[in-house]
Amino acid sequence: MKHTVTKHDMPRRQFVALSAVLGAGALLTGGAGKASAVQEGPSAGASCCPCPTDPNPPGGGQAPCPPSHLQPHCGSPTDTDPLWQDVQYCTQGIVPPSGQRPNCLKTMPNYVVLHGKPETQHNYLLLPSCRITGIECPFLVTTTAANYWHEAWENARRGGDVPVQFPDIGLGINSQTARHLNQLHIHMAGVRDSTQRRLQDLETAGRIAPQPSQWGDVQFQAPVTGADGTGDRTYRILRLSTLTQNLFDLLSLYVVRRFGLDMAGQTLIVVPKMTATGFADAFYILNSDSSLHDGTNTCDHLLVYN
Repeated sequence: MKHTVTKHDMPRRQFVALSAVLGAGALLTGGAGKASAVQEGPSAGASCCPCPTDPNPPGGGQAPCPPSHLQPHCGSPTDTDPLWQDVQYCTQGIVPPSGQRPNCLKTMPNYVVLHGKPETQHNYLLLPSCRITGIECPFLVTTTAANYWHEAWENARRGGDVPVQFPDIGLGINSQTARHLNQLHIHMAGVRDSTQRRLQDLETAGRIAPQPSQWGDVQFQAPVTGADGTGDRTYRILRLSTLTQNLFDLLSLYVVRRFGLDMAGQTLIVVPKMTATGFADAFYILNSDSSLHDGTNTCDHLLVYN
């Protein structure tokens, strides 16, 4: 599902400065575990996370939403983006102006899960309950941001609450310029077995970075053939054993800031490693952008939606 952009790119220096202030070097550990049962539509008990204008929710604990001073970069709760309106319907029962109510497959304090388009059993979206436009939001690199990647995997995996019914799973987020809906959403979709084999072959050949600090090294950049028939794209590839670290922060620290890039221009894809016996306790983390030769700013080349 292809997405475009709003025209308010934050300059790289401003993003880096904000990231530094917000703690861009910190790692997020201890993401929330597997959530409970699926809810169909909004319920009396469903509620949104604290509004971004109130970064210190009652009862203490970490603030789950961007503070108000980041609204120019992360979006305002009064925005009318259709996906954000869908989130507000699921969390607060606010009917979108169009009157078209989304099918709220799962509603939790930190996120909701919806169908993607086209609507299949291997095409879902996980969206924050907070107002967060997309990958460019500097709040995402902080330790207070929820671990949306971990939650996406816990839902999409076999046995999850909203499982992706496909032999191999991929999770992906588009760059700001490759989307047209501006509420952060992680695609939960399929990937072809050829993609899975290619990544395992690259790992065997020593072409996948074993540490985040090596993610951008040239020897760990490799072409992967897309599922859409458009040929190879070049990705920076990292292997992690868990998704407990903040992937946005790792990307910012070891790729974006290292090479003087824009966070807004990045795509990020997670492919769980699978073998004949099932999940192999590892994740391939792929990143690309237009600065790479044959790079891409969209996850759509690798994910299977139809």
